[in-house]
Amino acid sequence: MLRSYRVLAFSLASLASANAAFADPPKSPAVSPAKPKQVVLISFDAAREISQWERSRALAKRTGAHFTYFLSCVFLLSPETRQDYAGPGKAAGKSNVGFGASKQDVADRLEQVRLAAAEGHDIGSHACGHFDGKAWSKADWLAEFASVRRVFENAYTINGIPEPAGWRDFAHHALVGFRAPYLSTDAALYEALPQAGFQYDASGVSNGPIMPPTLNGTTRFALPLIPEGPKAKPVVAMDYNLYVRHSGGAEKPAMASEFTERAYQAFRAAFETQYNGKRLPLELGFHFTLMNNGAYWSALERFAGEVCVMQQVECISFRDYVTRQRAGQAQASVGG
Repeated sequence: MLRSYRVLAFSLASLASANAAFADPPKSPAVSPAKPKQVVLISFDAAREISQWERSRALAKRTGAHFTYFLSCVFLLSPETRQDYAGPGKAAGKSNVGFGASKQDVADRLEQVRLAAAEGHDIGSHACGHFDGKAWSKADWLAEFASVRRVFENAYTINGIPEPAGWRDFAHHALVGFRAPYLSTDAALYEALPQAGFQYDASGVSNGPIMPPTLNGTTRFALPLIPEGPKAKPVVAMDYNLYVRHSGGAEKPAMASEFTERAYQAFRAAFETQYNGKRLPLELGFHFTLMNNGAYWSALERFAGEVCVMQQVECISFRDYVTRQRAGQAQASVGG
């Protein structure tokens, strides 16, 4: 009897073990889909001062960032060659922002353009004379864009500077993006952009970070409103708008440290909102002018030094973003 009991017990244990072996394995806990990397788009308008070209390129090397430089093409004309440009409805040699300081100044700027492009940065257009085009016709915009490309491609020849090998081919293909002076646009601009060979425009303003739409072949970026200051009032995420907010557009160098901290905190808070949330692209705009004793550049350098080096962050150019998005769309289209 004892032996029979042991056999029966062994048989039941074996059966239980076999059933357990054929049972469904326990389900793995649900895994949230991986978030995309946080994209930060940093750009500079006008791109005049040589020292700021050098400073921005040094920042990029420290952080691994790639920037977009929206160049005003009048800075590729010297006082002697300024007559080579005439804006729509304007006399030749007129500009709202001046021209290059000298032939050597133009040569130095062209060298910075070449170096920046070789380092992977995006060279965009900020038109030529920095005129307000909100009432321009399509023909006016196309005329301005023709001036942009003519001056850019022929800058060495126009100024009597020896042209390096490969410049023409680079210059012919480089300008794929545009930002309007004063962020001032009209419907005619968006009719002219694709005809003039531009893939993207960065002249918009939005209530907050958004996914840039592509309309009629042009990807449209917008500087977001971000909370700033003790009352978290929205302000366009550009240094000039902070300058007006902080000091009414007048220099107050004694308050530079305070303005630097406010700007940095605004940039960082806007970043954290996206990084911890939907991770929409965050755009920040700057000029080469050192407003309020360079407060906004100091804030930018601190911000970029902290976030652009993060593994889950990419500080890239507008051009790189558009290229990536369009490659993804083409792949999806081919794949059905």
